[in-house]
This record gives sequence, structure tokens and C-alpha cells, in this order.
Amino acid sequence: MYPILTKSLISCPIVKKGEYNYFVHPITDGVPDIHPALLREIAVGMIRLMNLENVKYIVTAEAMGIPIGTVLSLMTDIPLNIIRKRKYGLPGECDVCQVTGYSKGEMYINGINPGDRIVLIDDVISTGGTMNGIITALQLIGAEIVDIGFVIKKGSPDLILPYSYLVSIEVTDSVRIVDQTT
Repeated sequence: MYPILTKSLISCPIVKKGEYNYFVHPITDGVPDIHPALLREIAVGMIRLMNLENVKYIVTAEAMGIPIGTVLSLMTDIPLNIIRKRKYGLPGECDVCQVTGYSKGEMYINGINPGDRIVLIDDVISTGGTMNGIITALQLIGAEIVDIGFVIKKGSPDLILPYSYLVSIEVTDSVRIVDQTT
């Protein structure tokens, strides 16, 4: 289904961080480089996968959702809104508490208003911690979350809303493709 993405995942290096096997991949880390053909394949897959009808914004979290969101925006003419790790203090700014399996921090939403129809996208979902914080904050704002899509699903994330993904993986001493969407 996604030959470039699949090949790049299967061949990516695994780095051991304590007991954790971390896969190093262009889409999740920007390392070593992000090839245009890979971004194009991902964007086409996500456009086919997601409901983009009457969506006001493609929304992603800093940092690795930005390349994917940029290509999606260029291909659909839907503006991109980036949830940032820096507080700007703009009117209506909304704080997001981000808790993952390995970190905790704050992020900030600007420019989203009640009733805005949005789609959320990101590079990978593993625990759901970051995205659950974003979903909760967007619901407090009153935005309508039309769809949620990820390039890669790792493990069994616990997300409070339904989502879709292009490829599901398992990481041990290598990356194994578990399944792919059509």
C-alpha cells in the first residue's frame, strides 16, 4: 500500500535507550533526511484516509507533524495551524498539558475558535498522551474535531477519540509492519 514508507520503516535504525527500543526515522525524527517522494506518498495516503470536507484548519503539534501538515496544506489548500511549545500570550491562547510515556510539558494553541472544523494530524501515535491533551484543549475551545490521522501507529495507544493511521508497527530490535490501511 505504502511501499516507500514501508521500506523506510523496515530499514530504519533502532537505538537502545535503556530498555526502550527507539526507531529513528525521517518522518518521526527528520533524520537523516526527508525525501519528497516519502512525503508525497504519506500526504496522498492521508488525503484518501481522512474526511477533509469543509475543514478550516489542518492542525498539528510541533515538531514532526509540521512537514506532513505542510505538504497536506499545499495539496488541499487547507491552512495549517501549528500547536507550539512556546507561549506567545496572544488573546485566546489555550494551554495544553502534554504527558507521554517519557515526557511531560506544555504546548499552546492559537488561532482556533469555537465552531472551527479541524482535522488533527501527527507523525506517530504510541501512548496517546500528547494527542489526548490536545483533544481536550480543542474541545474546551469548542472546535469541531472532524478527523484524526497519524502516519504511524506504534503499540496500543489509548486515545479518547477514534483515529486512523497509514501503517501500524511493532518495534523490537527491528521494525515490523503489523498492518496498513487501504
